[in-house]
Amino acid sequence: MQLPIHSVADLGIAIRAVRKEQGLRLDDTAGSAGVGHVFLREVERGKDTVQLGLVLKVLDELGIQLSIDIPVEVLPRFNELRTKGLKPLPGRGGTPA
Repeated sequence: MQLPIHSVADLGIAIRAVRKEQGLRLDDTAGSAGVGHVFLREVERGKDTVQLGLVLKVLDELGIQLSIDIPVEVLPRFNELRTKGLKPLPGRGGTPA
């Protein structure tokens, strides 16, 4: 089912609902996803500063697919950038990571 997400809190509530419906404990889910239980608790409570990469691991563990809806005219540019790649961000000290 497609569910519009307008905030981190919306996403956290969806994650908690799926986890609870699957009968999974918070600490077990966190461990399976490779994140800490405090992190998962913060996600479920809508903390604005959670790391997206770790949230994606939790979504994957729960079988939740995340998608975005972009304007169709952006798709060629998206595909070009995905194929070509982006320059890596500089690491600490100004050198490439």
